[in-house]
Amino acid sequence: MKTIHAARHPITISGDNEQFRSTVSAERVAEGLELVRIRIEAAQEAVPPVYSLRFIHPIADIHAFWQPAMNRNQSFKADWMRPLRSNAAASAPVITLYNVNGRNRLTFAFSDALNTIRYAAGVHEESAEFHCSVELFTEATAPLREYEATLLLDTRDLPYYECLEEVQRWWAAMPAYRPAPVPEPARRPMYSTWYSMHQNVTAQSIEEQCRIAAQLGMDAVIVDDGWQTADNRRGYAYCGDWEAYAGKFPDMKQHVAAVHRLGMKFILWYSVPFIGKYSNAWERFKDRILRFNENHGAGVLDPRYPEVREYIIGKYEQAVGEWDLDGFKLDFIDTFYSPDNQPADSREGMDYTSVPAAVDRLLTDVIGRLRSRKPDMMIEFRQSYIGPAMRKYGNMFRAGDCPNDSIQNRVRTLDIRLIAGNTAAHADMIMWNAQEPVESAALQLVNLLFSVPQVSVLLDRLPEAHRNMLRYWLAFWNEHRDVLLDGKLQPEHPELLYPVVRAYAGEKAILATYHDALLKLEPGQSAVTEWIIVNGRLQSGLYLETEAPLNDVTITIRDCVGETVETCRIHWNAGIHKLKVPPAGTVSLRIHG
Repeated sequence: MKTIHAARHPITISGDNEQFRSTVSAERVAEGLELVRIRIEAAQEAVPPVYSLRFIHPIADIHAFWQPAMNRNQSFKADWMRPLRSNAAASAPVITLYNVNGRNRLTFAFSDALNTIRYAAGVHEESAEFHCSVELFTEATAPLREYEATLLLDTRDLPYYECLEEVQRWWAAMPAYRPAPVPEPARRPMYSTWYSMHQNVTAQSIEEQCRIAAQLGMDAVIVDDGWQTADNRRGYAYCGDWEAYAGKFPDMKQHVAAVHRLGMKFILWYSVPFIGKYSNAWERFKDRILRFNENHGAGVLDPRYPEVREYIIGKYEQAVGEWDLDGFKLDFIDTFYSPDNQPADSREGMDYTSVPAAVDRLLTDVIGRLRSRKPDMMIEFRQSYIGPAMRKYGNMFRAGDCPNDSIQNRVRTLDIRLIAGNTAAHADMIMWNAQEPVESAALQLVNLLFSVPQVSVLLDRLPEAHRNMLRYWLAFWNEHRDVLLDGKLQPEHPELLYPVVRAYAGEKAILATYHDALLKLEPGQSAVTEWIIVNGRLQSGLYLETEAPLNDVTITIRDCVGETVETCRIHWNAGIHKLKVPPAGTVSLRIHG
């Protein structure tokens, strides 16, 4: 066991045995920001033992906890609970501990986002301290001779989101995680067929919806599961051949061309690992799988075989060449990684022993070869594989499925935004009941404002008011995308599910409130001449507090379908001012002097 001091923490490293030896060093980058480097070496290749890095942090002025896969469960964890788990297909190795004012007290992150890492910050009941740990090689691991990684420790008194922004920049600067370029269409609203049609997709029904979607402001369609099979039972027993089912898509090339003529890009769904037991390819690959899932009716292909990787990539290249696709929704990548099924053995025909390394090779080759055909190829990945390792392959990270759950969509998209940098963060496709009050339906869009919208309702069956609402909010999003997607993001109180979110870009600021009725205009934002406040509540009325007079302000209030309710030009003294903003409505403040 070794001990090193970093950021006022004694850090112990354990795991050395007769084969492996470790060395550690610490580098102070700035006051309160340090990097701890660990190097593990063996005289010859061998399976490494479990290594642990452990340290203690007092629970002083710490009231909340953030990690990338929190969802609505924002509670502290006890030190006796199961640690968190990350790898390329699951979350990301970072934790932030902060106070109720959103100030960072401890952020720690690990550089290895490819292999499985178990990490924790657990409350130790006896001492009111966080027992923090990072564990390596806890799952079956391929033999290795050397390994290097770095632990980042940040105790600076900064807003928690600024610390997370630095973590994502730290990861993105690593050559192994250099983010993929993001084409402009990946940053535009899209129509998805999943919730609206599920597996009952047809060329005709998609084209009918796309005609309306294009008019409403959507620039791409994601055609989900069902295009490759007549089976509509939600299983995957027919996956693997990846040929368009003629009963639904008699001419896929012409179908894609028809969507293109509407001005929309075309993205197609594939379940990357699955080979169905009823597919023609089953006999060829049934002995090249990691495991079989009877519920799915499909096996998980083993990417350690080069013929498996080549088959998968060849199918994607064929689809681009024959159908002129613009992108892929690559699903279920997380099923490659299974803690109870990551054998590190080597069998005849394999060129990798490590499953994570083989998946990395597969996805690297997929993206490289697809981009050689179309440089602006779009690749969508779904939460929870939204970490730094996945940024080098995918340029669209979508919130995990949360049908009709606008609050969960808000939480998940903001969680993605906090560590995704410029990778396009997409909302889970929104749906709602056509009998909803239009203000209630509008909350589906209002809650995802700081991510790229995906819409999945049957547009031709929407009431006129709902369609007007959808048109208005997509236009609002497109008009203010420079702030919503590219501005400086400040999501407040993750522990309260982000009740207030602010974003700034140049002279414009957008403030969305999902709970609080009393809002402060930040006095430090002197460059802002236009404030847009979004009432993400089903109650009318907001109170704005200003610490200084606003001598000449034009106020415009709109309802949830964009109709102007009130406009006036007034002088405001310092203090609290009531505005009659309708539910799911907006108020714009243009400051003239």
